[in-house]
Amino acid sequence: MAKEKNSQKDLYSLGAVVEPLCLWYDRHKRSMPWRDAPSPYHVWLSEIMLQQTRIEAVKAYYERFIERLPDIEALAQVSGEELLKLWEGLGYYNRTRNLQKAAKVVMERYDGRLPADYDLLLTLPGIGSYTAGAIASIAYGIAAPAVDGNVLRVGMRYLGKKDDISKISVRKKMERSILAVIPRDKPGDFNQAVMELGEVICIPNGAPLCDDCPLAGGCRAKKRGNQAELPVKPEKKGRRREKRTLLILEREGRIGIVRRKPSGLLAGLWEFPSMEGHLSLPDIRRLLKQKEAPSAGIRRLEDGKHIFSHVEWHMRGYHILLSSGEPQDIVPDIVWAGKEELEKKYAVPVAFHSFLRQIIR
Repeated sequence: MAKEKNSQKDLYSLGAVVEPLCLWYDRHKRSMPWRDAPSPYHVWLSEIMLQQTRIEAVKAYYERFIERLPDIEALAQVSGEELLKLWEGLGYYNRTRNLQKAAKVVMERYDGRLPADYDLLLTLPGIGSYTAGAIASIAYGIAAPAVDGNVLRVGMRYLGKKDDISKISVRKKMERSILAVIPRDKPGDFNQAVMELGEVICIPNGAPLCDDCPLAGGCRAKKRGNQAELPVKPEKKGRRREKRTLLILEREGRIGIVRRKPSGLLAGLWEFPSMEGHLSLPDIRRLLKQKEAPSAGIRRLEDGKHIFSHVEWHMRGYHILLSSGEPQDIVPDIVWAGKEELEKKYAVPVAFHSFLRQIIR
């Protein structure tokens, strides 16, 4: 009984945020290209791009992507190589593969238009409950919750809850609570208002800007002074550190690259041949001698480092000018690309861009 009363109290509290939050959003919402033209395709694309990526970083990618692929039909038909190149730098490349898979399903089943149905949206590759809720509410005016990390943070602080937000059950409970109070006449504005509040006021790192918050009067975390303790989530596991040596092989002005495996980290993208560990200059010379590939010069490049969510790459690179021999003997399935092709055609992950800049002047 007590649990039920608390749930009702929480719903009453959440219901009280609707009007002040929507008023605040009307006055303070930021202009964004996908927000200013909220077609289903634009909303979908922006929400996928914004996963794990900052808004300011996404804008240029979004505009370039829309210019080249203005609709779902174009997305479904573009080559996988060009699609990866358009996405280059955004990371989490499975997002773009799922975008194209979903686009093909939409062309086959829904005449090229995303379905105006929350449950049908959930059946598309790469679309989960948050993205389905965002598309349904913003593009179609359907009363559906869109609960992301921002919404969970705002909700948990406002209600003073210490539940672990990494648990699916906690997210589902928040979705049900949002669904109960979401205004039927402007669900998209409400969902965006909560997200916006979490991005600019009820921020994740540093002290929230409570003096500027339209919900401060009813916020339990502010009243208790424990905003910094909420929301509760498990500590991140330490990242694994890996040492790698990159071989930037050049022959007749062309650079050798190899495609990564079709699954796993950076699947299907292009990289420089690499080896585990940090090889010394004598190690590189011995390797070239073993492969009967004499060089006209070897230059050690500045070291590079790249951080993924679960692993750090600490990279050493050597620019190797090949003078003769068969370079294919050094690395299987190597492709020789001109420097302009590396910039415009082949999708090379950001992890290797610092080395690209050192060889492309």
